[in-house]
Amino acid sequence: MLSDIEIAQQASLRPATEIAADLGIPAEAVVPYGNTKVKIALPWLRTPEVEDRAQGRLVLVTAVSPTPAGEGKTTTSVGLADGLSRLGQRSLVALREPSMGPVFGMKGGAAGGGYAQVVPMEDINLHFTGDFAAIAAANNLLAALLDNHVHHGNTLDIDVRTVTWKRVVDLNDRALRDIVVGLGGTPNGFPREDGFDIVVASEVMAILCLATSLGDLKERLGRIVVAHTRDKKPVTARDLEADGAMAVLLKDALSPNLVQTLEGTPAMIHGGPFANIAHGCNSVMATRTALRLADIVVTEAGFGADLGAEKFIDIKCRTSGMRPSAAVVVATVRALKFHGGVAKDALGVEDVEAVRRGGTNLRQHLTNLREVFGVPAVVAINRFPGDTDAEIEAVIEQAAEAGVPAYPATHFADGGAGAEALAQGVLDVLDEDVRLRHPYDLADPLVTKAEKLAEKVYGASGVTWDGKAKRRLQQITDEGYGDLPVCVAKTQYSFSTDPTAVGAPKGHIVHVREVRLNAGAGFVVLVTGDVMTMPGLPKVPASGHIDVSDDGTVSGLS
Repeated sequence: MLSDIEIAQQASLRPATEIAADLGIPAEAVVPYGNTKVKIALPWLRTPEVEDRAQGRLVLVTAVSPTPAGEGKTTTSVGLADGLSRLGQRSLVALREPSMGPVFGMKGGAAGGGYAQVVPMEDINLHFTGDFAAIAAANNLLAALLDNHVHHGNTLDIDVRTVTWKRVVDLNDRALRDIVVGLGGTPNGFPREDGFDIVVASEVMAILCLATSLGDLKERLGRIVVAHTRDKKPVTARDLEADGAMAVLLKDALSPNLVQTLEGTPAMIHGGPFANIAHGCNSVMATRTALRLADIVVTEAGFGADLGAEKFIDIKCRTSGMRPSAAVVVATVRALKFHGGVAKDALGVEDVEAVRRGGTNLRQHLTNLREVFGVPAVVAINRFPGDTDAEIEAVIEQAAEAGVPAYPATHFADGGAGAEALAQGVLDVLDEDVRLRHPYDLADPLVTKAEKLAEKVYGASGVTWDGKAKRRLQQITDEGYGDLPVCVAKTQYSFSTDPTAVGAPKGHIVHVREVRLNAGAGFVVLVTGDVMTMPGLPKVPASGHIDVSDDGTVSGLS
């Protein structure tokens, strides 16, 4: 059996310029990055030729709460897009760019798997078109300008104890979570406590993914709050005259990236905020562009409907005016058995009752989508070779109890052909009425927003706050940011803040330990439980299996 990277390396790819031409993108609007990936020039995206095109329909892919068994959400997104293409639909898949933190850490690559991948897989999982490097440079430029301003007289009267802006790197490195900068004497500036986040948790990443134009990007960058003065006034990137230079670093990164699937379906891979600590969606620029170029656009939001899908609807849809026509919830027999209490090493043994017990997790995600958010849904059963017919039937029954059809799919092994039934099922619900709803109103106080979200989406009975977090929340409100949506940083493994609470726990308490203002991105981050914005590496990192031969062939990337 071939590995993911071996399948990708054997693929025969069309030039990305041909993929662009098929979508009606003129040659002068294409910026090649080699033969298999291109960027779409921003000026063309603002022409009447593009803006006057009818919009396609958007299909949102989410999943049950992730487990060590894996669910295959990206793989299913790719397989679904290929399946739709096989049914004669003009389809396109719009996904996030992978972070190198998980690639070299625990998760591995994020370009799909088996015969449902986006390619060139190696490039996409590693440096791709340099977008993440540009985001890191812009973020760290702002940090350097802030420290430089203090060093050269501090005319803004910044209280260095209030600095909240962190540096970033696109790797997992727990040693950088809390550091001290400025040591070594006067030439090196003022010593102060600092820290690093991973690039995908940076507010600059969120801004890039929510911006609608270069002008909007620059405006949002200027609104970033990095610290406070001694008389407690916010200090912004614009105050430091950093917004223009940051926008210059990001001007090319804002252009959407176009590649293809193994079957030649167009794919836009752009932006990559984590969904457990950021808003978990690909860029507005890429999704909007895709909707102008295709009849059906398949996109995904990270993790389950309590995280990525919620943020997609409450943040991305509110910002962009887009809305999904349908949602797909990816489930596996193995994941539901895990949520039903089966140990990881026993997931290969048939256990229909465990599938039924774990179905509570699936049904809660379906309830969120249909009853809380008002979006029609179908279930994609990503079938593994060891799944039995009885277990598959149990998943179908669980979905039926929630009033939702479920379709087994074998796209990992069979590509788009294995997802044709799923694709037809999606087409069957696209004409259902969508009455998009939000669990809270923007006019609600920030505390109320958190409470409504926790109760309606997480099944919690309430929210508690660290004293420092509560005071910061009040400060943010007093400074005029109380009407922003909230972005909850929470474990992805459970509806609760306890990663070991599988299934669909009820009545738990959501504890907020930290509050961060992302004024440029336009939301308030609530950090809950033990979630970290700079992940650490596992005991046995994935990097130990990744290598390159003398002829440049990469191995071990999955």
